[in-house]
Amino acid sequence: MTGAAASLRIRDAGSEDRAAVEAVTLAAYEQYAAVLPAPLWAAYRENMLAALAEAPPGVVVVAKSGGRVVGSVLLYPAGTAMTEPGTKRVRPLREPEVRLLAVPPASRGRGVGRRLMEECIRRARSAGAGTLTLHTTDMMQVAMALYERMGFRRAPEIDFQPAPGVLVKGYRLAV
Repeated sequence: MTGAAASLRIRDAGSEDRAAVEAVTLAAYEQYAAVLPAPLWAAYRENMLAALAEAPPGVVVVAKSGGRVVGSVLLYPAGTAMTEPGTKRVRPLREPEVRLLAVPPASRGRGVGRRLMEECIRRARSAGAGTLTLHTTDMMQVAMALYERMGFRRAPEIDFQPAPGVLVKGYRLAV
């Protein structure tokens, strides 16, 4: 590994990283504000902020470069009780799940997202998981291409619709 990806430090987020993780996540997802209807974007933004605020220790992973957070991801272990977006139904995760992979525009193209996903895969394997899941949408084409290059495959049985006309696609990787 060479260049920018080699200088990344991947680790669990600490309380001192909270504001930076929130800023990185909002910067990474802000482009979707122009694509989604305003009420849907507001709900999505609120959901992201709630997920970050409620994430237990060990769930938020950060990529740091030069002492700055340049990316983050949430990795929930199997068994975590999750509220299905757009509903009030709570269900335990059957498999570890990646959420909110976030690399802001200024840090893209340097392998940050790939390194964070590789860490999620490594952690899932270390925990003895057989698979790792994630959800994404068609508006996230670059992320979808990354997941597919890394071996994730569509898992339509875990798709959901948080709002009419919005399909959130499930993906799964055998780890």
